Amino acid sequence: MNRKGLILISVSLVALQGCSPDARPGDDDGVAGNDNVSGPVDPNAPPVLDGDWYRPGVEATWQWQLQPGANGVINTDYDVDVYDIDLFDAPDEVIAELHAAGRRVVCYFSAGSYEEFRDDAGAFAAEDLGQTLDGFEDERWLDIRSAKVREVMLARLDVAAERGCDCVEPDNVDGYANESGFDLSAEDQLAFNRFIANAARERGLCVGLKNDLDQIPQLVEYFDFSVNEQCHEYDECELLTPFIQAGKPVFNAEYEESYASDAVARGALCEDARALNLRTLVLPLDLEDSFRWSCDESEP
Repeated sequence: MNRKGLILISVSLVALQGCSPDARPGDDDGVAGNDNVSGPVDPNAPPVLDGDWYRPGVEATWQWQLQPGANGVINTDYDVDVYDIDLFDAPDEVIAELHAAGRRVVCYFSAGSYEEFRDDAGAFAAEDLGQTLDGFEDERWLDIRSAKVREVMLARLDVAAERGCDCVEPDNVDGYANESGFDLSAEDQLAFNRFIANAARERGLCVGLKNDLDQIPQLVEYFDFSVNEQCHEYDECELLTPFIQAGKPVFNAEYEESYASDAVARGALCEDARALNLRTLVLPLDLEDSFRWSCDESEP
């Protein structure tokens, strides 16, 4: 499931210029030498493990706001370790303000889907655009086997590093399990997800795995945290335990109306979250901070 901001703020994607889908790793193309933009990606590529990037602990707390609130801004007042905001839409001053307050910044972008409203939408090849995502008429699945798609994603990672993001949250990395319009295999998805994770770490960015529950055992070593939606509602939280066992946080969001309106239901939810050591929030579906309940607070 994808969550995104709707305000368009121009972001310079310098890294897209001068690159071509035929570029080879190590060529003078502005792309890191291990990124392997051209040709098939090795699904068994080892994880990048050495480097100086932020590694959140399993107890790290978080806030998730991808759209501005009613006052048109991101609420930076929550006393949490990590803020998850939109890579394209969040103003520079928000990132600076969060850093000044000692927060770490996760920058959201979609790695597996085309969004027609993004500034770099024209960089994708028409043949790489698949079926429309369920519930998102302006968004289409991408052919993650494409060198052009990988090229655009590397440019987005470069933007994240340039903007001072500490981490990234690549969304829609489970196209193989959806009606994407492409014949994507589980191996294709593993190769792409590992490619994105390694490229993020090579840029000094920590990286979170968004959903893709079935591939967690094969991916947990490549990712520094998990972002999950609705594992409590759909009784899937046990699938996330490999992250907890590895000492990495699971940032979970729940949207079920009863969790927000019923203190008893919310209490039961938070009891489960604490038992599993998940960082669970009850949030509005649009992620615009109209309300927020945290199971890490004493009285959710």
